Order: sequence, then C-alpha cells, then structure tokens
Amino acid sequence: MVKATGSIAFAPPIFNLLGTQMKKIISSFTALTLAGPAFAHHPLAGAPMETFTHGLLSGVGHPILGFDHLFFIALVGISAVFTGHRLSAPLTFIAAMLIGTLSSSFGLAIPATESMIVISLILLGGIVATGRSLSNFNTLFLFAITGIFHGSAFGASIAGQEMSVGTLVLVGYLIGLGVSQYLIAVGTGFLATKSWKATKASAIPTRISGAFVAGMGVFLALEGIEGAVFSSLGLN
Repeated sequence: MVKATGSIAFAPPIFNLLGTQMKKIISSFTALTLAGPAFAHHPLAGAPMETFTHGLLSGVGHPILGFDHLFFIALVGISAVFTGHRLSAPLTFIAAMLIGTLSSSFGLAIPATESMIVISLILLGGIVATGRSLSNFNTLFLFAITGIFHGSAFGASIAGQEMSVGTLVLVGYLIGLGVSQYLIAVGTGFLATKSWKATKASAIPTRISGAFVAGMGVFLALEGIEGAVFSSLGLN
C-alpha cells in the first residue's frame, strides 16, 4: 500500500526550467520597460538643436515612441540570431526604418501606420512564439516591410520637428536613432543566446519572448477597437 504524503515534495524539471527562464525573460523585458524614462530624457535638456551634434544626441536619447517600438526591435534582434547573421540582419530593419522616417518627414505619409505596427507585433511575435524558423529571405523581407511602417511613425511624430532646425540636425538625429535601435537589437540578441541560452528558434525562452510581444500586439489591437467603438458611440 502506498501512503499519501499530503504534499508534493518536488516539481518536474520542466517546471523548474520554465520558472527560471520566465524569470530571466520577465527581468529582461522589465529592464527594457524601465529604460523608457532614460530614452525620454532629452540629452540637451530642452536646449534648441542647432548643430549636427545636437541632432545626434537627440536621436540617441529621444524617446522610443511607446513600448511597441522598443519591444519590436528587441524581438528583431532575437529573430536575427536564427538567420546566422545576428549582427547584419537587424540592419535591414534599421535601413527600412530610416527610409520610412525620411519619407514621412518629407510628407510622404504611409496610410494605416499605427494599425500596421500593431499587426507587425502580432505577426513577428506569433511566428517566434510558434518556434518556427523562417528562411533568411522571408525574415529579412519581414524586417524590411515592418521597418517602413515603424519608421513612418517616427517620421510623423519626431523627424518633422528636427527638420525645422536644419538638414544637418535631421541627419544627426537619424544617425542617433539608427545606432540606438541597432544596439538594442544586437544587445537583445546577445542576451537571448548568452543569458537565456536560446540557441534555436524552438527554444522555450525564444517562444516565450515571441508570445510576450504578440500578446502586447493583441492588447493594443483590442484597445484600438475599444477606442473606435467608444468614439462611434460618442463616449470619448
């Protein structure tokens, strides 16, 4: 006869692994979240931007517009790892993002930008969450398309302001913006492989990070739908 002990003395190893990985991932994304105020602090302390250096510093320290952009570029860095080109693959997103920024800042607005950004979170996050590894071509194509829309949002909200004080300031700003986002992407990819031990697309930490970003996309989509419904009912 086997006596019941009344409690479970141990947990299966898989739950211990999940718990450890979840803590690391949550800590990492929390660190990115807490970094927001640092990005939001303008390096020039509100002083007018008049030179290339001013624009560069503004680009490095300018706020990343919401956690949707911040977490997406982090996931770009994680996805890039599995192309075998974790240092060069994010450049596709960065280049497309800068093109989108310039286009928007010169008045070539891309329609449905915010909706496409939400879709990009759900799409890339969902792909990563499934543990699937896309071909390099498809990954880079996805980076390019999504980069255009993310860049368009930056152009509409930020770059146009820099243009009013001169071309050199805008160029400096774009360089700062590109460098800062590239470092976020590459840094997150490095973190995923070294700290999370995520060496393949099907790794549990990789899939959890994808689910996290996709979940944020779903939340933003529902929030947008709610806002549209309230607006149509005259409740805003």
